[in-house]
Amino acid sequence: GLASLFAFIDEMGDLSDTYTLMEAGNFVLLTAPRRLYDMLPMAALIGCLIGLGSLASSSELTIMRAAGVSIGRIVWAVMKPMLVLMLVGLLIGEYVAPVTENKAQADRSLAQGGGEAQSSKRGMWHRQGEEYVHINSVQPNGLLLGVTRYRFDSERKIVTSSFARRAQYQNDHWLLADVRTTYFRGDHTEVVGAPQERWDVSLTPELLNTVILAPESLSITGLWDYIHYLSDQGLNNARYWLAFWTKVLQPMVTAALVLMAIS
Repeated sequence: GLASLFAFIDEMGDLSDTYTLMEAGNFVLLTAPRRLYDMLPMAALIGCLIGLGSLASSSELTIMRAAGVSIGRIVWAVMKPMLVLMLVGLLIGEYVAPVTENKAQADRSLAQGGGEAQSSKRGMWHRQGEEYVHINSVQPNGLLLGVTRYRFDSERKIVTSSFARRAQYQNDHWLLADVRTTYFRGDHTEVVGAPQERWDVSLTPELLNTVILAPESLSITGLWDYIHYLSDQGLNNARYWLAFWTKVLQPMVTAALVLMAIS
C-alpha cells in the first residue's frame, strides 16, 4: 500500500524519455513481493495486537478464561494463523521475491538505457583474481550487456582493458560479442577489435543474477551459494552472511513478536 506508493514516488525522480511512468509502475509492482516479505514480522505483530485488543475490549478474553480455556490454548489459537503467515513469508522470500526482483532490476536497467546497456553508475562490479569486471546489466535470460574488463599484473599495473557489447553463456564459458581490447605496452597502447571472444570465468548466469541483486533481495539458497563463492575467491562475504542469518531467523523473529503481543 503506502510502501509501494512511496516507492513509486521515489522512482519518479529517475523518469526519462525511455524510463516512463509505465516502466516505473512495472518496477514498483515487481518489487512488491520483496517489500511484503520485509514487512511480514511487523504485520504479524500489529495484526496480533489489533486482534487481541479487540477481544480484550469486549471482555471476550475474560469470558474465555472464566469458561476454563487455558492460556496455552489461547496462545496456540493465535499462533496457528501466524504459522501459516510465516510459511507464506518463507515461500515468498525463497521463490517469489528473488525472481520478481531480478526481473524488475533487469527491466529497469534496459529501460533506462534505452534498450542498450545502461549507464555505468547503474551497473555492478565484480572481481575475480587480478581481473576487475564491470557489467552494465544482467538479463533474466542470462544475456550480459556492456561487459568491461580490467586486468592488472602482480604490481597492480593495468595490462589490458576491454569492452564487449554483449556476452552469452554457452556450455561452460561466455562468448563475448563486439569486443574492443586495449593493450597497455609500456609507453604505448594497442587497440584490437574482434567480433567474438571466448571468456573463461567461473561466474555462471545464476551467480551473476545473485551478484546483481542486493543481499537482502536474495533467497536463502542464493545467499548460501554466493557466500561460498566469495569465500573461494578470498573476498569479503560479511554482508551476505548478515543477510543470510537475517532471513534464516526471520520466522523466529516473527514468532517472538507474536508472543510479545500475546503477553
